[in-house]
Amino acid sequence: EVQFVESGGGLVQPGGSLRLSCAASGGIFSNVHIDWVRQAPGKEVEWVATITSDSTGRAYQDSVRGRCIVSRDNAKNTAYLQLNDLKTEDSAVYHCTILGDPPQSQGTQVTVHS
Repeated sequence: EVQFVESGGGLVQPGGSLRLSCAASGGIFSNVHIDWVRQAPGKEVEWVATITSDSTGRAYQDSVRGRCIVSRDNAKNTAYLQLNDLKTEDSAVYHCTILGDPPQSQGTQVTVHS
């Protein structure tokens, strides 16, 4: 079973950037498609982006498209989410998970505040 540990979150000003990482262990990372999702306080889990197992396919939520790049390095068992031009509404705990699965990991906090 693949397990994930996210890192790279932090406090940034509007317009700033962050690169989130998702380190996988315990399974065959290169075989699975990865979702990035986020959850803000008091809100439902929201899908952000998906990358296929071989990186040939990517998809983004409308609100982040053009500001966000999802990538992965299967040799390092790690996925990444580059967030640019951050907005206050991007503030949330970000998780990675296997495509379609609910998040099980602790996530990493992104706070956008001036």
